[in-house]
Amino acid sequence: QVQLVESGGGLVQPGGSLRLSCEASGFRISTYAMSWYRQAPGKGRERVARITSTGTSTSYADAVKGRFTISRDNAKNTMYLQIDNLKPEDTAVYYCKATAVLAAEYWGQGTQVTVSS
Repeated sequence: QVQLVESGGGLVQPGGSLRLSCEASGFRISTYAMSWYRQAPGKGRERVARITSTGTSTSYADAVKGRFTISRDNAKNTMYLQIDNLKPEDTAVYYCKATAVLAAEYWGQGTQVTVSS
């Protein structure tokens, strides 16, 4: 059974940090580009970070540049998102996504991040 499971979300104060994890099972992520998306209530899902299959290239949405860092450990079949200096507008459900060269595309169920004082 192919699965992506996010973890690490929670309630933090503005300025705090979180490290989200996305662990894959049923397939190896080493040949997949990986991404983090988020969706706030009433808003569409937006991609916040992306990393190539080998981890040699990353990209970020403008709103999170300098605060979010995407990384991966293919040996552990896990991808991460380090979030620093959290802002209230970062409150959302965060999802991981694995994308193969061709048609394969997998999504996790999401982990809730809430930023509030």
